[in-house]
Amino acid sequence: MKRSKKILVVFCLALALVIMFCVVAYAAPTGDVAGAIENTWNDASSQIKTVVNKVVFPAIDLILAVFFFAKLGTAYFDYRKHGQFEWAAPAILFTCLVFTLTAPVYIWTILGM
Repeated sequence: MKRSKKILVVFCLALALVIMFCVVAYAAPTGDVAGAIENTWNDASSQIKTVVNKVVFPAIDLILAVFFFAKLGTAYFDYRKHGQFEWAAPAILFTCLVFTLTAPVYIWTILGM
């Protein structure tokens, strides 16, 4: 009985906090929901673009560079062992790396930002 009472109290407290801190968002006095979404996107798009250019693309570039050099190393060791160099995986990783390194230059014009 005590445990269920504690759970009920915690649930009611959480519900009260959610209700207290929720904000009602009105589209506009005319009820133009599409316009409100468009204005929000226009305000946030520059921030999104900055974060993607300065955080997301460099993180992806770093991961791809590490994978590329690791795969190049393992391909070299396989070449030393078997006498045949496998180009497919390093070539794919290199292509992806070049794509993501140059993506900030043209990706925003493709998306229309």
